[in-house]
Amino acid sequence: MQIQKARVMAGSARRLLHRNAKGHLANMLTKLRSQDVANILREMSDRDQIALFAILMREGLPLAAETLNHLEPELGTLLLQPLTSQEITEILQEMDSDDAAAFITALPEELADEVLDLMRGKQSKEVKGLLRYEEETAGRIMTPNVFALNEDVTISEAINAVQAGTDLEMVFYIYVVDDRNHLVGVVSLRQLLMVPPSTPLKKMMSTDILSVTTDTDQEEVARQVALYDLLAIPVVDRQNRLVGIITVDDVIDVIQEEATEDILHLAGVNTDDHVYTSRWQSYKKRIPWLAVNLFTLMVAAKVVAVYEGTIAALPFLAIFLPVVAGLGGNAGTQALTLTVRGLALGEISWSSGRSAVFKEALLGLGNGITIGLLAAVAGYLWIDYNWMLGLILGAAMIINLLVAGIIGSAIPLILTRLRIDPAVASSMLLTTITDAVGFFAILAMAFRFLEQ
Repeated sequence: MQIQKARVMAGSARRLLHRNAKGHLANMLTKLRSQDVANILREMSDRDQIALFAILMREGLPLAAETLNHLEPELGTLLLQPLTSQEITEILQEMDSDDAAAFITALPEELADEVLDLMRGKQSKEVKGLLRYEEETAGRIMTPNVFALNEDVTISEAINAVQAGTDLEMVFYIYVVDDRNHLVGVVSLRQLLMVPPSTPLKKMMSTDILSVTTDTDQEEVARQVALYDLLAIPVVDRQNRLVGIITVDDVIDVIQEEATEDILHLAGVNTDDHVYTSRWQSYKKRIPWLAVNLFTLMVAAKVVAVYEGTIAALPFLAIFLPVVAGLGGNAGTQALTLTVRGLALGEISWSSGRSAVFKEALLGLGNGITIGLLAAVAGYLWIDYNWMLGLILGAAMIINLLVAGIIGSAIPLILTRLRIDPAVASSMLLTTITDAVGFFAILAMAFRFLEQ
């Protein structure tokens, strides 16, 4: 429903924009929530996005900043780059430090340095502090403005501190620290109301704390928050000093970002390529992947070339080559998708992956036998009741589906072991291997048993 609404609103915005009715358009935008404006921007072309954002800028920095905050850094960067460094700085000053850091990271290096130099006060210090950490780590996505109290603070003092806090990230828990800022406990807001006001926090805090370090991968952070149903998770340094907090809204963004990235990478598409990206930009983003895929598929073509004489002698084999290769690719993609998902969710790892490969191998064998029997009957009936062709076709199906199950589950594990994103290269390798194995299986057996 929201997507359909965004498309209708985007259509109206485009018409007003193209008629140069900027006043009417500005009036429409200011009556919408910033999330709705962000959805409208996603439905527009690059050129229209830039023009629409310029109108938002004229209507006031708060609305522009809030809208930008609901967009992906790649799209946000597209909107920011036409602006001056001073204008960019003014917008980012309206955001929380972690959100501002995400957009500064996406800017060209020279422009990012200019913006950092122009930023003022506490936020400048916080943003520069976040940028010291590696991308896609807990340190980079955390909010340094965390609510923490000393362990000797009483319950009544803690309640007063919560009520007085005006410039804080959402307070779900009170984190308790010692005199050296080491994280020593956590107290929920509910607990504050259940004990006498004079009780010090250290008497009733929970010391069983779930936390992450600044260098923890953001996917692992998301897994922990989801696994333990947390609203927030504290971030500590190597000395267990509390340095920040990651809230569930940031985790949702991470989950969406990582899931989108994996899906697009499996299809060989960049994360910043979308429906309304210009044709030239989309072409530049997609052609490298297709070029690499062309050369890898030449391996399968080479297998066919080796048995060119067999195909010339038995031309009906050409009918079944795409069937064997296609089914192998589809079966392999099933195993590949489940394995990549399992790795992303932490369900499997290199050490536990052997059982996953064994399961997919058995499934591949079972599927191969079932599909192979059906293919054997089809081949027998199709080509003059040739029972040998039916057996060859069935055997080729069994071999290719077995290999597809093994390869589809093993490739992501191997790439993960080699510290390569399995979503990026898995599908290309899978297609090459299943095509080559499928072609080789049917052509080699045809050469041995039919051509002789």
